[in-house]
Amino acid sequence: MDSKHNPPASYTYAQSGVSIDAGNALVRAIAPLARATRRPGADADLGGFGGFFDLKAAGFNDPLLVAANDGVGTKLKLAIESGRHDGVGIDLVAMCVNDLIVQGAEPLFFLDYYATAKLDNDIATQVVASIAEGCKQAGCALIGGETAEMPGMYSDGDYDLAGFCVGAVERDQVLTADKVTAGDVILGLASSGVHSNGFSLVRRLAADKGWKLDRPALFDQTILLIDALMAPTRIYVKSLLPLVKTGKIHALAHITGGGLLENIPRVLPKTLHAHVDADAWEQSRLMAFLQAQGNIEPEEMARTFNCGIGMAVVVAEGDVVDVTATLQAAGETVFRIGHIAAGAKGCTVTGSVETWSAMGAWSATHNA
Repeated sequence: MDSKHNPPASYTYAQSGVSIDAGNALVRAIAPLARATRRPGADADLGGFGGFFDLKAAGFNDPLLVAANDGVGTKLKLAIESGRHDGVGIDLVAMCVNDLIVQGAEPLFFLDYYATAKLDNDIATQVVASIAEGCKQAGCALIGGETAEMPGMYSDGDYDLAGFCVGAVERDQVLTADKVTAGDVILGLASSGVHSNGFSLVRRLAADKGWKLDRPALFDQTILLIDALMAPTRIYVKSLLPLVKTGKIHALAHITGGGLLENIPRVLPKTLHAHVDADAWEQSRLMAFLQAQGNIEPEEMARTFNCGIGMAVVVAEGDVVDVTATLQAAGETVFRIGHIAAGAKGCTVTGSVETWSAMGAWSATHNA
């Protein structure tokens, strides 16, 4: 038969699993969310090939730019399985902006990357809305992002996130290890939960122990276990930035992967050692639950989870009262958790309370 009467099939991008129209609809849906994050220096409009930021309009004189990027990790698996997508964007922003403030930098603008097998605009809008909420909590503008629909790369229903944030700090306000001295005090700011680290272990425990995630938590009958686990990472930027500008903060350590043991040494000079007293704050019931469920050794807890401390703040002894009062007024829960002394660069965590260990007194050291 004449091929003119049976032309070959015409392929389309949509037939391969990618919808340009759905992507455009998502951009239109999230544009108001981005505009809600406007700040001096950024107008937060989406749709161009790049996002602009005006440092002069933001009020900086002699700034250094600081950049950070991160993801949410396997916490996303719990979000996908439980249908709770309205907090992971805050996690994404938090993991970046909390890393900027520890350098003394004010987060200025944020970009996100959302990748999935097939775009579900309802889910994607929930995620971007939570990213915008995180940006508002951090005071930075959501100036752009990328949505990638990649069938065959991800399983149906799965998605992944990456975040990128740029901040700025005046040259004379940069936080470095040089400002830390022996005799300084370590303050701990309470976390909001597990934050975004250790979830591969959390998920392993959930599977092995048969947790009923949609039931009230054993340690708190007023909250579902899944909601306790999915609590978004706390963003500390607005509480800390005014204190950074006063010069009263010598160093900050964001307690993420590696926990207390490995993150505090990152902000110390080679000749100083951090000593943390785990008895200085009460283990949260969630952390105590995780430890008991997995029979997790104290050292493993101190390397895997934040153990209730999301940020470590190093200050001079003479500034402890003032800094504590300022942070509490900003809504933070503050504990005096340790001190800095001469010694090899590293951190030692000691404890004795039952919520940390049924074995009694213990000690764990990490030398950087």
